[in-house]
Amino acid sequence: MRTLPRSALLAALFALLVGLVAAPQAAAERPAAAAAGTFRNPLNSGPDPFLAYANGAYHLTTTQGDSIKMWRSPSLGTLLDTDPITVWTDSDASRNQHIWAPEFYRFGDRWYLYYTADDGTDDHHRLYVLESERDDPAGPYHFKAKLTPPNHPNDFAIDPGILRHNGRLYLAYSGINPYQHNGLNIAPLSNPYTVSGDAVAIDAAGGCPEVREGPEFLNRNGRTWMTYSTCDTGKPDYQVWMMSLANGADPLVPGNWKQHAGPVFSRADDRGVFGPGHHAFFTSPDGTEDWLIYHAKTTSAYTYTNRTTRAQKISWNADGSPDLGTPLAMGATQNLPSGDPGSGNHWVNDDGRSSGDATLAYTGTWNSGTGCGTQCFWGDDHWSDRAGATATFGFTGTRIALLSVRDTGNGIAAISVDGGPEQRVDFYGAIRTGETVQYLSPRLPSGRHTLRVRVTGEHNASSGASFVSVDRAEVYTD
Repeated sequence: MRTLPRSALLAALFALLVGLVAAPQAAAERPAAAAAGTFRNPLNSGPDPFLAYANGAYHLTTTQGDSIKMWRSPSLGTLLDTDPITVWTDSDASRNQHIWAPEFYRFGDRWYLYYTADDGTDDHHRLYVLESERDDPAGPYHFKAKLTPPNHPNDFAIDPGILRHNGRLYLAYSGINPYQHNGLNIAPLSNPYTVSGDAVAIDAAGGCPEVREGPEFLNRNGRTWMTYSTCDTGKPDYQVWMMSLANGADPLVPGNWKQHAGPVFSRADDRGVFGPGHHAFFTSPDGTEDWLIYHAKTTSAYTYTNRTTRAQKISWNADGSPDLGTPLAMGATQNLPSGDPGSGNHWVNDDGRSSGDATLAYTGTWNSGTGCGTQCFWGDDHWSDRAGATATFGFTGTRIALLSVRDTGNGIAAISVDGGPEQRVDFYGAIRTGETVQYLSPRLPSGRHTLRVRVTGEHNASSGASFVSVDRAEVYTD
């Protein structure tokens, strides 16, 4: 954890110097587009995302473990502050635990939601599908079927994805095969809920030996492109690789799949992005752009925590293959997808600068600097362990989210809105991570509000100190 300067005067002088040095750079980096036309990641605090645009809104699912939840919003920029809809829970003890990686597709006038679940034992994970009652990705849903290839009746299986190729449907998933415990398999479907033949194993390259999972598909330029994640998802080297299949070729013949050399999406240490993978693709609301949604971490530690959902636009290479690009830093300002009506949200940096109508004032002793680098928004933050020190945001909007570093030396803050009751929020983390969502306010009436963060000087038994950090706030006006 950071250490305090030798005196409060030194801290104040250093903070002033940092502000003077950073201000010109920040002004140059400030995007020309209006705040309403931009967004910043994360979109959700969960991993294993899948997103589709339908009925005038984005619909997002992430792994929640005990249920399937969906976030629905007309703008990509407001998914983080949208309240979730629980679309599925299950009383069947054989399949109501460790519910992972839901994906949903429209066939005819119904939606089919695919997922994996078990009875509490990881190796008992199997694949299942739900069917919607009407033409709405948010359901309601009823249980439709268990998806079991005849040659794998009792084998581990996760991460279902649907391939549409040559007018037919196929189930792709990660499970037992001759190459990995978590290896790529493809089986034919006679309809969205019936496996009609054996699964074939795909020998896919991946940089590390243990995992091939999360298959996803794009079709363009005469080929179907299958992207998939490799390495253990807890590793910082979790990444995306790719194979392709010619139009007209049989996907159940493994030799028809052509391997692309090397990863197509991987860690970007200089941007503070680690373990990018378990992804999906979606198109902009007007259908003119292709986008990637994925999870990644802000720490290089080997951990399954801190996997958050992010999105960025992709392009296409001259040879017809998709170019997924390089993962963008958390908090990087991006233009919203084409046809997105706009979010109206804006950021507030820890030094008080903002892309919208907002202020930030400190009382008591705070430290500031750029030591957190890529882990922080604009590379700087404020922090204090002095009981009674406060940071007060003034903003015009309907909701505010606070993001900052979690650390082993962080303590407990007392947070209040508009002078109301305080809520205790623990900023501690067993592993240091950057730009973590620490707090999301209740939904507020549209107008002017204040949010106060008070340092309590307290910490839990696991923490080594009582620091509270301030880095970025995201203000919403929806």
